[in-house]
Amino acid sequence: MKKLTVIQTLPALNAGGVERGTLEIARALVAAGHRSIVISNGGRLVQQLEAEGSEHITLPVHRKSLASLWQVAPFKQILLDIKPDIIHARSRIPAWIAWLAWRKLPLSHRPHFVTTVHGFYSVSFYSAIMTKGERVIAVSNSVKDYITQNYKHCPINNIQVIHRGVSQQEFPHGYQPNQQWLRQWQQTYPQLQGKKVLTLAGRITRLKGHETFIQLIKQLIADGENVHGLIVGGAEAKKQAYLQEIEQLISNENLSQHITMTGHRSDIKEVFSQSDLIYSLSSQAETFGRTVLEALYLGKSVLGWNHGGVGEILAACYPQGSLNLNDTVSLLSKTKDLLHSPQTPSIINQFRLEDMCGQTLKVYEDLVSTVTC
Repeated sequence: MKKLTVIQTLPALNAGGVERGTLEIARALVAAGHRSIVISNGGRLVQQLEAEGSEHITLPVHRKSLASLWQVAPFKQILLDIKPDIIHARSRIPAWIAWLAWRKLPLSHRPHFVTTVHGFYSVSFYSAIMTKGERVIAVSNSVKDYITQNYKHCPINNIQVIHRGVSQQEFPHGYQPNQQWLRQWQQTYPQLQGKKVLTLAGRITRLKGHETFIQLIKQLIADGENVHGLIVGGAEAKKQAYLQEIEQLISNENLSQHITMTGHRSDIKEVFSQSDLIYSLSSQAETFGRTVLEALYLGKSVLGWNHGGVGEILAACYPQGSLNLNDTVSLLSKTKDLLHSPQTPSIINQFRLEDMCGQTLKVYEDLVSTVTC
């Protein structure tokens, strides 16, 4: 296979699943001997991207504004200069910029255009850009169903499900942190000592199930269970009002001694390792549910609603953790069952990072090797 030049584009490189997936594919491209380039507005992950052998081009492709159309011409010039084999768009605004630039190229100079649908976007002309790829990668079967139901113009043969993946090296079964980390954790959160730790991880935003989790802890405490709830995740500036709502609810329910909010943490592997049960309670279906998979890889029990990508992961890897949406009675009952009779997940060999990377690179290679008239 010839050396490929692949451009991935997304709004910025700060934090999140899309950003992580971009770096993972960039790393795989470099390891396979290909040229990897990312176009974004920049961010704190650029340094890591470049250290791992990829190139970064800073372009303001992040603004949800008509003014972003001014970036079409510079994007087109980048394509003319670099002559990539593949453009892979991972978000709507960069996808529009890339596609419009791509359309302005002579047919003989156009690279192959690939998109990944990472979210259940609002159904609209604006979102439809994510279905215009020669290959449209869906990060779960739920996302594929969403595309086929809402974008009839997208040929089903163009859609390929490539589940997100987790590295067994990064999240090894039975992992335990070093003593220095454990000492710091115990000093920071002494209230967790001697308790069964129940953890809800994710951004502080509505629909993630914080209220459900708080009511679960309240009932468990009332029933005499020796538990402590841990809410892990930060709140963006525009979510501060909701953060205050959650803090007020905890106070009103007299649970301040039983629930701890940690804010954003970059050591989720270590936090999960010190948790007894981990929850995914979003009332809105997740497209994949990476934190659920990471917890299961570590050998931690997970309880979650059976919908979206989380439902797919639990069905495949830990069906005893799957609960019907909003069935809080079963949530309480299953929590007690697992507290008193733990059921540790087996070592997982599904949804592997190397499979995700290999399948994505094969999409690129198959497109480039296709003879077009």
